[in-house]
Amino acid sequence: MAKISFKGGEVNTIGNLPGKGTQAPNFTLVNGQLAEVSLSDYKGKTVVLNIFPSLDTSVCAASVRKFNQEAAKLNNTVVLAVSADLPFAAGRFCTAEGIDNVTPVSVFRSPEFGKDYGVLMTDGPLKGLLARAVVVIDPKGNISYIELVPEITQEPNYQTAINSIV
Repeated sequence: MAKISFKGGEVNTIGNLPGKGTQAPNFTLVNGQLAEVSLSDYKGKTVVLNIFPSLDTSVCAASVRKFNQEAAKLNNTVVLAVSADLPFAAGRFCTAEGIDNVTPVSVFRSPEFGKDYGVLMTDGPLKGLLARAVVVIDPKGNISYIELVPEITQEPNYQTAINSIV
C-alpha cells in the first residue's frame, strides 16, 4: 500500500501503481454514453490515464483542462480522465468546459480498477475514491510512466508525463 496525504493527513491506498515497464492491467470503464471502454480498445495507441477523486474539485478539474490542452498536441494518443464520477456528471463538466480531447470514464461499475492500479483510497475522508495519479501506457500495452501524486490537493507533473510520450 502507498501512503499519500490529503491536506496533510495521511491516507493509504489499497496497493501500489503497477511498475514501469510492466504490462498494464486491462480495465473496462464506462464513458459518457454509458458504453464500456476497455484498454484493449486502444491497442496500438499511447494511453494516458489521468486518475483523480472527482471532477467536483478544483485540482481535478484543472488536471482535465490541462490534459485536454496537451492532448491536442499529441499524435496517436488518447487521454482518459478516470474517476468515480458518474458519466452524466463528467459529461456535463466536459460540455461546459469545452473538453473534447479527453475522454471521461467512470469506475462506478468497475471497482477492480482501483485495486488493479493500486489507487483506491482505503481510509481518510476520501475513502473509496481514487488517488491522484498519472499512468502512461505505450502502444504495446506496457507502462512507460507512473506518478502517484503525494498530496491529493496538488496537481500532477504534466510536463514529465507528456515528455514520457514523445
